Order: sequence, then C-alpha cells, then structure tokens
Amino acid sequence: MRLRALLDTDALGLRLLGGEDELDRSVRGVMTTDLRDPSRYLSGGELVLTGLAWRRDAADSEPFVRILAGAGVAGLAAGEAELGDIPGDLVEACARHRLPLFAVHETVAFATITEHVVRQVSGERAGDLAAVVDRHRRLMTSGPAGGGPEVVLDLLGSDLDLHAWVLSPTGRQIAGAGETSLPGPVGAALAGHHLAATRSGRRAPHRATVEGTTYSLFPIRNTGRGAVPASGDVRESVLSDWLLAVEADAGDWPPARLDLLQGVTQLIAVERDRRDAARTVRRRLAQEVLELVQTGAQPAEIAARLRVAAPVLLPGLGTAPHWQVVVARVEWGGAEDRSAASAVPGGPVAQALLEEILVDPAVTGPDTADRIAVAHSGEEAVALVPLPTGPAADRGAGADDAHAEAHEDPTLHADVLLAAVREPLSAGLADDGRLTLGVSAAVHSPEGLRGALEEARHARRVAAARPGRVCAAGHHELASHVLLLPFVPDDVRRAFTARLLDPLRDYDRRHRAELIPTLEAFLDCDGSWTRCAARLHLHVNTLRYRVGRIEQLTGRDLSRLEDKLDFFLALRMS
Repeated sequence: MRLRALLDTDALGLRLLGGEDELDRSVRGVMTTDLRDPSRYLSGGELVLTGLAWRRDAADSEPFVRILAGAGVAGLAAGEAELGDIPGDLVEACARHRLPLFAVHETVAFATITEHVVRQVSGERAGDLAAVVDRHRRLMTSGPAGGGPEVVLDLLGSDLDLHAWVLSPTGRQIAGAGETSLPGPVGAALAGHHLAATRSGRRAPHRATVEGTTYSLFPIRNTGRGAVPASGDVRESVLSDWLLAVEADAGDWPPARLDLLQGVTQLIAVERDRRDAARTVRRRLAQEVLELVQTGAQPAEIAARLRVAAPVLLPGLGTAPHWQVVVARVEWGGAEDRSAASAVPGGPVAQALLEEILVDPAVTGPDTADRIAVAHSGEEAVALVPLPTGPAADRGAGADDAHAEAHEDPTLHADVLLAAVREPLSAGLADDGRLTLGVSAAVHSPEGLRGALEEARHARRVAAARPGRVCAAGHHELASHVLLLPFVPDDVRRAFTARLLDPLRDYDRRHRAELIPTLEAFLDCDGSWTRCAARLHLHVNTLRYRVGRIEQLTGRDLSRLEDKLDFFLALRMS
C-alpha cells in the first residue's frame, strides 16, 4: 500500500506534518518503537509508530530520524498523547531527511493503525500473487513470436507497473517498453554491475543502484544451439548473454513474481535465438571470405565471393563499399595451467564480443549489426566491415543534413570503438581476462583485404603489449617508431632503461630533485630552453643546471640527437 492511502482513512486519525512529495512510497509493514536506535529491527519499507519516549531534548530528534532514513523506512507516525503537539525539532529533522511525518491523534491507539496496515498489505500481497499467476499465463501465450521483446516488456509495464529494458553485455539497449529509453551511461553501468556479479558467482537477480535508482538485473541465458551447458565455465557465456534490467528492487518480491520474471527472460531468450539464426548466415559468409584471404586466393576469386555475399552483407546498397578489417582476441589468465580440453576457448567469445562492439552504441535494437560479418579462426575473431561509399549510402531515406554531416567519416577508429564499452567489459573480464583489438585502414578493393588483415593483426599485437584489460590499436599507430618498443625483449628493455634512468632516479630520491620530470619536459619541448623553463616555471639558468647534472650522471649529451632519442625511448619503455 502507499503512504497516501493512510490519509484517506479517517479512523486512523493521522495528520500530515511534512513530506507531501514522498507520499507515493510503498508501505511493506509496520513497527512500533521507542528505542533511540531501532535500526537492528528495521528492514526498510516500514511505517514506524513512536510515542516519543526516546526524546529527552531537541538534540535527540536528528540522530533518531537519521537512523530511520538510513534504514529506508517509508514514514514516521508520532503520537500526540505524550507531549501534545509534535516538537518542531522532529518536524525539521524529518524535512531535512525527506522522511514523511504524521501526527497520531491521542484518541487513536497504535494497535488500530497496525491492524489496518497489516490487513491492507497482506490483502495486496495475496491479490498480487493471484494476478502474477494470471499474467504469467498471458505472457506465455502472447510471447514474442514475431512481435519482439517489446511485447513482453509492454505487458510488464501495463500489468505490473514495471519499467524494464533488455540490454546487451555492453549495456546497449536492445529493447524497451514504449518510448522510454535508458540513457547510455546508465545502461553501461548496469551491464558492468551485472557482469561483475556474474563473474563473482553471486546468484541472480542482481541488485544495482545507479544515479539514485535501484534496478534488478536478470540474466537472459542463450538457449540456442551455441548455448553453453549449465555446467560449463561462466567465462564462455558471460560476455555474450543479454540481461533484463527492471527498475525495481526484487529483494522482497514473492517467489511467484520472481518466477514470472524468469519466464520473461526465457521468452526473450527464444527471440534472441531466432535472431541469432540470421546472424549465422553472415558468420558463414565471413568465414568463407576469411579462408580465401588467408590462403592467398586470387583477388578475382575473393571479389566473386563478395559479390555473392553482397545481398546479405550489403542490403540496400547499390555500390561496392570500402572495407575495414578488425581483429579481436580474448585471453583468459590461467588457461595455460590447465589441459587444452578444459581451457576456455577465446575465439567464440571474441566473435560474440566483436559483433557487439561494432554496433553503433547510439542505435537501439538488435538488428543494427546486419552489415557486420565476423568469423573466428583459432583464438582470434576477424570482422569484415563494409563502409558504404557515396552520399546515398551514407544517408538513409529521410535523413536530415545534420545526420549526414555527422556521418561524413564512416571509418572505424580503435579508440572510439572501445570508449563506450571499456567499463562494462572490464567488469566481465574481471582479473583473469583480457580483450585486445586491432583495426586496419580502409581498403578500396578485394586486393587489399589480405594486407588489411595483416595490418589489423599487427595493430592488435601492439595493443596486447599495453597494460589494461581492454586495449585497442589502429593502423595509424603502425607508422610510428613507437611501434618498435613493445617488441623489444623484456630483459633488454630493463637493462636499457636502468642504464640511462636509474642514476637519475637515485639522485632524485636522495636529493628530492626533479631530474626525471625535467628530462621529460625538455624532450617534450624539443630541447627549447625558453619553452621548457616556462613550462616548469624555472629560471633558464636553473634549467641549465639540471640538464647539466643529467648529462654528468649519465655521461650523455642532450645537444646530440642520438642521446635525445635514447632518453626518449628509455622514458617510453620505463
């Protein structure tokens, strides 16, 4: 029941003293107390009745109300029999903590209010259980056969007043009821909570609070042909399963309602299996093209295969696109310690992740990847991404000029691909998984696909040499001398950096000097004394003294290009 309903019952003798904006709170029970700290007996959602015997002076009100608000009670009803009018300090404390406050007339016994609340709450629960059973039948008979998950979500909203969304493992919205969309950052945060809870082995539904709103998260298990057995390793599916996010706290739901939501996830899983079947065709086409490219087939043969695939990979496009290749790899720590049979295969996981990552996060719905073909070979996944050419291909029917302008450059950029998904994926990879990704430049014909594949693989190896759970590198990074650094053997790197930088570090540590920061700034300013001195807020003579000390300690000369380059490389490798 709602707090508001208490004011509609004259026999309860309640008078509202504050918190009118909070009267839609749900009341789940009632408790009478005169303890100064009743927190151990509170679970949230109660209407607390008190005779104010705990109050000795005005200073007692603030801690008492703070305890109630922290416990999540629905409201406070104070009796007038002891003190007459309710003290102003209690009214003010409740206002500060946004806790609704009622005055109970001295002629009304607390037992009367308790009996009324218990009767109402029990009756609503009984009615709710009966309604849930009926709605379960309706959901099962009106499932998403062709109507999509939105049909089920609409029923949840209209019949149970539950706002819910289907999200991908990265938090992208796949389906929602009505016009209500979940903001992208909220979806990503919820996906991160879900993945972290799943990896830790916690039992669903998982509870998450984002931006002050509580959600319950239900996994949507893949039940199709590619489903991981229930006894399988959770890492094989955690990064590909959808989830159902419900704007409610399912912690106090009755079993029947939880069963209903489990049934909803099963219905949505069936819909996902249906849509995954269509993706299987694109995967097979990508596999065929990838095998031709890897085996060195003639460009004419590859072009012919792409022409056959065009109706599937390029629906509605009349011109041959440019192509980019994206390579991804998922590696799990500890796999080398197990037998090959028990190791978690990374290829299929990377394939599912790549299909998700390549979808524009700003576009909702599960079918936005219908122009992406991803294959997996061994432990890596490879995506062939067509880039439509010409304004007709870049602009959909009815699209305005602003939309077209925003999509002038359709090429993929490694850093942009992972920007929106790094946080949730890191939670799913936990402390034993790693995703690395490489992106090629665009090529304009089938002849360039083999080179693009090798370029993407090389970029992925550059990403793998970086720290972090989720890393990417693009083709533009392959044109820099910095590319060489990740491939220097570790012992050589350590010896080289120690020889150049350890004397400076030791000096900084003993004298509290700043030779290393000075060296970094000096190189960053291309050896300009005036610019470096200005950046460090030093006199030029002080800068000259520090640089001289660096040269003295290392035996190098910072006026020589070779020595500058050695210092630069040492700083990059350290």
